[in-house]
Amino acid sequence: MSWISQSFSRINTFPNLKSLWNSFWVGAWLGWQIESNWTDPFLFATYSIVKPLSGAAILVVMYGVISEGDFDDPLFTYMFIGYAFYIYVTQIMNGIVWAVIDDREHYKTLKYIYTAPVHFPTYLLGRSVASILIGSIAVIITLLFGVIFMHIQIDLAGIDWLLIFITLFIGINMLALMGLIIAGVMLILVHHMWDLGAAVAGSLFLFSGAVFPLEVLPPAIRWIGYLLPVTYWLELIRRSLVGSIALAYPTFNNLNNLQLLGILVIATGALAVIAFISFRWCEGQARDGGLIDRVTNY
Repeated sequence: MSWISQSFSRINTFPNLKSLWNSFWVGAWLGWQIESNWTDPFLFATYSIVKPLSGAAILVVMYGVISEGDFDDPLFTYMFIGYAFYIYVTQIMNGIVWAVIDDREHYKTLKYIYTAPVHFPTYLLGRSVASILIGSIAVIITLLFGVIFMHIQIDLAGIDWLLIFITLFIGINMLALMGLIIAGVMLILVHHMWDLGAAVAGSLFLFSGAVFPLEVLPPAIRWIGYLLPVTYWLELIRRSLVGSIALAYPTFNNLNNLQLLGILVIATGALAVIAFISFRWCEGQARDGGLIDRVTNY
């Protein structure tokens, strides 16, 4: 466990709250400038609408072919909600991972940011704010498309608003911590790292029950889904929006909402510790190996 003690020893003093806030705010501001200023507002708005709808259209076509057009089946609502909120997973994790790639590979400013008076991990978390905003827009557009055109069975009067806001808050922090873990790994990779965030998000899509209950997976690999906090997060999202439909599937029908929320909180706390230790270790390896400003193209 010496590498854990080495990770802690690299921190002389923990930054004060003002330093953390300034680092977070700078990262958030810069992230939004990068994400929103690459084109004119009309094209940016069009892209923000078309991108999530194109993904939803693929899911609708695939489900329509398999089910022979039975969109009234509650399974379709179950799948559609899982897909819609999984947008957060891809957006937030990739937002933090690509902050490292953009700053190091594209703009070649990572070494300047790293030596600036900012708390580097908090800066990276701030970079995810733009991704959270864009992801939220995409989730809302996808849900509206499903309710208006595909008659997704969401009743506004039946939504547990308190549960969904609490779940979203915890889940966004959980996904940001997962992104920070991957970002730490990015600091020490030399080649072939461009798709690491997408690869992790794709794996989670399969094992977290995003578009189908875990019972569909073979028993030999089904246990992976029960270890992922994203699985419990998506289950709580479904229960807060369409409780009766979510409870109709057997994956977690032996757990109530409070128990699922407790698991999610504990898992998020564990991720915070893992992210703190792993990022500090990776950061130290990158600094000692001269990888902070190393461009990885051939």
